[in-house]
Amino acid sequence: MDMADSPAVIKQDEVESLLLYKDLIPRLEVAMGKFSKRNSDELIQPVRTVIPLHKYNGFLGLMPAYMVHEDVLCTKMVCFYKRESGSTLPSTQATVLVFDPEYGNLKAVINGDVITAKRTAAVSAISAKLLMPGQSEVLAILGAGHQAASHYQVFTETFSFREVRVWSPRRETAAKFASSVDGAVSVCDSVEEAVTGADVIVTVTRATEPVLLGKWVKPGAHVAAVGACRPDWRELDDDLMRAAVVYVDSREGAMAESGDVILSGAEVFAELGEVLNGNKPAHRKKTTVFKSLGMGVQDAVSAKLVFDQWEQQRKL
Repeated sequence: MDMADSPAVIKQDEVESLLLYKDLIPRLEVAMGKFSKRNSDELIQPVRTVIPLHKYNGFLGLMPAYMVHEDVLCTKMVCFYKRESGSTLPSTQATVLVFDPEYGNLKAVINGDVITAKRTAAVSAISAKLLMPGQSEVLAILGAGHQAASHYQVFTETFSFREVRVWSPRRETAAKFASSVDGAVSVCDSVEEAVTGADVIVTVTRATEPVLLGKWVKPGAHVAAVGACRPDWRELDDDLMRAAVVYVDSREGAMAESGDVILSGAEVFAELGEVLNGNKPAHRKKTTVFKSLGMGVQDAVSAKLVFDQWEQQRKL
C-alpha cells in the first residue's frame, strides 16, 4: 500500500470470513509465548489504558502493541459497558487500527468486534487444550451473547463434547442462543444446574458479582473466565479462586484489572505463555481457572492475519 493511499476499511462480514480459528490459534500460541518472555526486542505491549465514561456507565480501553520481527504495529480501541439485564445496547464495541511502523501512516481500520470475539474464544480454547481434564465430555457456557457464540464455535470445532449446556440470567436469551447454533445445547434454569458435573466451564457474562460458586464446580474441572474485566467486578467466588490453580494471559493485566484475582487474594500461578514455553506446568488433574482479560498482542496477531488475507484477495 502506498503511503498516500487511504487506509483500508475492513468490515465485520469480511473479518468474519477472513479470520479462521485454524489459522489464528497457532499464531496466538506463538505470540503469547513471546509475551511471557518479556523481551522488548521482540514485543512491546503496555497494560491497557482505561478511560471511564461515567455518564454512560462505561469505559474506553486503549490496547496498543508492537511486534518487532513481524513489523506489526496496531492498537485496539474498545468501549465496554455495565449494562442492565435485558438491555438491547451492545456491551462492547471495538475498532482495530493497523499502522505502518516505519512511516507511521494508518494502513487499515478493521472492525474489532469479530476480532475481539474470535481471539478471546481462541485463547480460551488454548487454555482448555492445556488445562482441561482428559476425556472431557461436558461443556457449560454461562452467558448467551457474542462471546458465548464464538466460544461455542471454537470449542465445538476444536474438541468433542458429549453435552453442551448454556445458562443466561434470562431463560429466553439462553433458548435463543441454543436455537441459533448448529449442535444440540441444553438450556439450564440455574448456574448450578449448568455447571454440576461439567468438565469445562466458560463464563462470558455481564456479571459484576459472583455467579459461579466453587461448591458447584467438580474437582479437576477447568474454568475459562472471560467476563468481569474491571478490578471491582466478579464472576467467580472466593472459594473457587482460592481452591483453583489460577492461570492468566498477563500477570500485570490481572493484578490491575481482574476483580476475581484482586478481591479474592488468589495467587496467580502462571501465564498461559509460560506453560506454552515449558516454564510452568499445566495442572490438568487439579481444578484450574484461566482468567482472561485480553491483550493488545492478541489483537495485533488477529489484525495482521485479517489484513494479510485481505491484501492477498485484492491481488487475485
